[in-house]
Amino acid sequence: MANKKQFGETVEGYNIPVLNEREIRAAAGILFLMVFIGLMLIISNENFVFIKYVITSFLIDFIIRVFVNPKYAPSLIIARMIVSRQNPEYVGAVQKKFAWVIGFILALTMFILMVVMNTYSPISGIICLICLIFLFFESAFGICLGCLVYGWFYKEKAQYCPGEVCDIKKKQEIQKVSIWQIVIVVAFIVLAVVLANQFNAFLSVKPHSLF
Repeated sequence: MANKKQFGETVEGYNIPVLNEREIRAAAGILFLMVFIGLMLIISNENFVFIKYVITSFLIDFIIRVFVNPKYAPSLIIARMIVSRQNPEYVGAVQKKFAWVIGFILALTMFILMVVMNTYSPISGIICLICLIFLFFESAFGICLGCLVYGWFYKEKAQYCPGEVCDIKKKQEIQKVSIWQIVIVVAFIVLAVVLANQFNAFLSVKPHSLF
């Protein structure tokens, strides 16, 4: 019974409850895709039906994660099945719970505004954008933005962070970015802006059928 109430899993070799970062990243990718599809439907033809289902599912998922047990959250179960053949990457559970509380608050606010009150406004748009940014950083880069916020409120150091970012260490040579690499990125952005400005009329022409 105690295991059901514990947040996170007990794994030999770790002195605190942990979670599998691979599952969390996969689940974040699933949720990101659902929110992104809902946003595209709103932008393309003002269809809010799908996003309302997504918000409701999002809220239920985070309620289970935070107040019941992450192992019973639907998105994490699906993610576990997807990445079950990959070796687990263990991360501290406490900072993840803090991050998911933020997710719960955002989902609850969206649920009240868009599902219960049936409204839309810049507020719901901004919250949706924040959710997308959080989910994208988690799924694409393995960076838990909510976990970073955890360090602002709690003095104790987070343990077992993804990529060992909690540990102070010197960057290896392959991780360093040179001034020339930065110049290349800046030049690429400038080139993209110039090309967009010069060829916008040509690229704006609607494609015709190949056949």
